[in-house]
Amino acid sequence: MDNTYKLTLQGAKNLKDELERLKDVDRKRNLDALREARAQGDLSENADYDAARDEQARIEARVKEIEGVLKNYEIIKEDTSNKVNIGKTVVIQVGDFPKQKYTIVGSLEADPQKGKISNESPIGKGIIGFKKGQTVSVKTETGNEVKVKIIDVK
Repeated sequence: MDNTYKLTLQGAKNLKDELERLKDVDRKRNLDALREARAQGDLSENADYDAARDEQARIEARVKEIEGVLKNYEIIKEDTSNKVNIGKTVVIQVGDFPKQKYTIVGSLEADPQKGKISNESPIGKGIIGFKKGQTVSVKTETGNEVKVKIIDVK
């Protein structure tokens, strides 16, 4: 299995920006909170100290996660074909539901609420390689089959 993360150019930039913010802003703010909590005395019953330590753990875990991704990623290449692929924006109609517009992205950038579906999701995986005007049968996580009509590919 390929362990390379697929990112759009914007997705890579967003991760780099988040990493910079975590290291330069959030860490410093967290260290100040830890200092203040320590100054309050007894750490065994200090809720502020516990909260600051939890936040420190969250920040460090996210830094490590992003650094891992940024060590092993590739930018999704621009695809000029008229087929559905990662990086393309598609208009689809699932069954009788209204048409919806999505951009196919790598799993790290997926956010269906913002119109971004993963190339690894059932619908994303099911429509890759097909063209505008085609209807594809896709099996969902629940095992149901749905018809997905590809209205447009950009």
